[in-house]
Amino acid sequence: MKRFLRIAGIVIIVLLVLIQFIPVNRTNPAVTQEVKWDSPETRALAQRACFDCHSNETVWPWYSYVAPVSLRVAEHVDDGRRHLNFSTWDQANEESEKIIEVIQNGEMPLWDYLLMHPDAKLSDAEKEALITGLQTTLANDPPIERQGPPRP
Repeated sequence: MKRFLRIAGIVIIVLLVLIQFIPVNRTNPAVTQEVKWDSPETRALAQRACFDCHSNETVWPWYSYVAPVSLRVAEHVDDGRRHLNFSTWDQANEESEKIIEVIQNGEMPLWDYLLMHPDAKLSDAEKEALITGLQTTLANDPPIERQGPPRP
């Protein structure tokens, strides 16, 4: 049994070392057009709670460079940018209508994001201010609708 545990431990360590070499895209593409915010306060709240996954202004923390966490973080950012990206408002952002709903339901920010970013957790008053600001922002500067079938 000891021999098995020793071999299993060595295999796990080797795998952890090897996955460090899996390439992970941590780039921040250029901002092509940011949404026209209704106020600096709305932008500040969105920046605090949403921008790391829903903009091209992602702050890549130290743990985003250590696999397997780096793979999960990059997946979150890619998925978030694909569905809604405040930095590419000149491109289709069909998920914008869902943003109010997911904030109200507490689905965003994601719980695992909040574990490492407690400052992204909004108070009830901040959540209401963000929702109100987003409603005004999206009414004044609606997103471009996606052509063709929706993305998965």
